[in-house]
Amino acid sequence: MLLSVVIPAFNERNTIAEIVRRVIAAPYDKEIVIVDDGSTDGTVAELRTFGIEKPGQVVSIDGSGAARNEILLLCHTENQGKGAAVRNGIAATRGDVILIQDADLEYDPSDYPRLLQPILDGRADVVYGSRFTGSPRRVLLFWH
Repeated sequence: MLLSVVIPAFNERNTIAEIVRRVIAAPYDKEIVIVDDGSTDGTVAELRTFGIEKPGQVVSIDGSGAARNEILLLCHTENQGKGAAVRNGIAATRGDVILIQDADLEYDPSDYPRLLQPILDGRADVVYGSRFTGSPRRVLLFWH
């Protein structure tokens, strides 16, 4: 399985490198698509830590265990909003499963295995994480 992780980012200079490190540490082969949404604070410059010098460049980085990681940077010249960043990121993915990861460290990539397990088990086509429910649960038909 190839996991596509889309990271929309706008003025996340203080957290972007750390979230990318945490995503790289997740135990899956991944393509990480970072979409900078017109940041003005040096967010893109922080990505040089990973060898990313310009938009459109793909950089390969070894992760935990035998996991492979490719990072692709896309840049909007002006802020278009998170929705546009997510749409453009998804359009650039090639993976079997797509995960959206905010750049502000609010969500922890160490939770990926729990999020992905229902998909990998063939029990779900889509999984939505919630910081409010605290545990997995099956969606009942009447909720739809």
